[in-house]
Amino acid sequence: MTFSIPGLAVARGIAIGRAVLVGSSRVDVAHYFIEPDQVPAEIERVRRGRNAVAEELQRLQDDMPHDAPHELAALLDVHLMLLQDEALTSGVKHWITERLYNAEWALTTQLEVIARQFDEMEDAYLRERKADLEQVVERILRTMKGVAHPVAPPPPSRRKTSQDLLLDDTMDVPLVLVAHDLSPADMLQFKKSVFAGFVTDVGGKTSHTAIVARSMDIPAVVGARVASQLVRQDDWVIIDGDAGVMIVDPSPIILAEYGFRQRQMELERERLARLRHTPSITLDGQRIELLANIEQPADAAVAVRAGAVGVGLFRTEFLFMGRNGSLPDEEEQYQAYRDAVEGMQGLPVTIRTIDIGADKPLDKTHKDDHLNPALGLRAIRWSLADPAMFRVQLRAVLRAAAHGQINVLFPMLAHASEIHQTLAQVALARAELDARPQVYGAVRLGAMVEVPAAALMVNTFLRYFDFLSIGTNDLIQYTLAIDRTDEAVSHLYDPLHPAVLRLVAEVIAACRAQGKSVSVCGETAGDVTMTRLLLGLGLRSFSMHPAQILAVKQEVLRADTRKLASWAQQVLTAEDPPALLGA
Repeated sequence: MTFSIPGLAVARGIAIGRAVLVGSSRVDVAHYFIEPDQVPAEIERVRRGRNAVAEELQRLQDDMPHDAPHELAALLDVHLMLLQDEALTSGVKHWITERLYNAEWALTTQLEVIARQFDEMEDAYLRERKADLEQVVERILRTMKGVAHPVAPPPPSRRKTSQDLLLDDTMDVPLVLVAHDLSPADMLQFKKSVFAGFVTDVGGKTSHTAIVARSMDIPAVVGARVASQLVRQDDWVIIDGDAGVMIVDPSPIILAEYGFRQRQMELERERLARLRHTPSITLDGQRIELLANIEQPADAAVAVRAGAVGVGLFRTEFLFMGRNGSLPDEEEQYQAYRDAVEGMQGLPVTIRTIDIGADKPLDKTHKDDHLNPALGLRAIRWSLADPAMFRVQLRAVLRAAAHGQINVLFPMLAHASEIHQTLAQVALARAELDARPQVYGAVRLGAMVEVPAAALMVNTFLRYFDFLSIGTNDLIQYTLAIDRTDEAVSHLYDPLHPAVLRLVAEVIAACRAQGKSVSVCGETAGDVTMTRLLLGLGLRSFSMHPAQILAVKQEVLRADTRKLASWAQQVLTAEDPPALLGA
């Protein structure tokens, strides 16, 4: 019987094949009290288990194939750092020593303590890191129990059905992985395998499985809740990565329809690939700048391969995370920024200063118990609260600018006083480099427009900055008072809300009137359903995930901005903009 299982669409495309099932790999944990003289032995058991897992992950890194996505290595690094996390190790010792819990019970108890802290984080990316911690603890428990980790089950048996007849008999039947969750180590095995796509019970759009799926360009659905319980080994399944759904035991008609769509998408992918070196120019001759968003220096190579003409947003906070409370020093940051600049082969790189805050504590000295972290000490507020740390980053960026074109972008400015303080810190950083003396380069300075206050005082911003970048993700959230990570209200998160569109339009118009450049760097920039509207509003610079560039370029090449301008004004004044976009 055909049925569908909904989830979250995280990597586009269609995969059709036999299910390879990896159910929940949770380890049963015994709970009992130990005698005081058993404490050292229990602590030693945990230590040996942790070290064994660390050695296993290190071997996986050392043996990683050269064509593996760099995201896999980064995520394995995260797991290795979590293994050594002081909060985990000291907490486990506490439960064993003070409460006389057995080692396994102490591990799971401390996991629950730390997991609650992750659940309270505002930032979706960091909240998803709870899954990494759970997987680390699970690996330790499995090692202590001597149970193998179920990474790659044997291929399913082949049984001929009517669905098989729709496939080429000379081809191996593709396999689709259905799992409760996948760790970075599992994903490395996945990379080496023949799986055409995967579905997981858990995970979100910023989970590691989603990140790696996008980097590998593999159709994937996460957060499908009970998929691994409903699907049987060797079932025929379809993964619709566009709709975020898995279809189980599809009828021959459904299978044929999706097979046709799959072939059409492959043809479309091939057509898009031919556009990589095509200049991004509209039908009426407007040159459009298509830039990439990156998170690590190694992402620069991906951006170049995708045809980006520069980096519009380098999110530097990822250099600061997962470091056990230590911050990268000036030399480490300088090298990272230089690597990104050199990786872009002469193309410009826009580096955003650290966007960290109360929901993203880096160490014990920067924690904040504010009830609403999104409105607390974050982004530029956090940097200005620690000017010495801020200038370390500024000096590193300025030094890297000696190796190529760098723009510096400041997040979440809202007050004129913040503008003056920020520019003063830049001047101080230059003076400190002069005093050494240290070689550095010239940079253009820009500001993020992420809060309505910044959009409404855009002319003030333009007096002080060379360019602006509209962060639509936060602008929508703050304009509509919607927490996009809260399932209860996330349906109200609307990039086409008239108020949001008017703020975006006013910022673009003000920048064009003063001859200043402006880009959009939020999710809206990579949404092909929004491309024509943004072009009609006068936007000429888009920054997005590298995987989205070619699809947006295709929309650009088909557009005539002269015709779109009047239509865009109609959308702005409409009570229901989606109706005019056909959304």
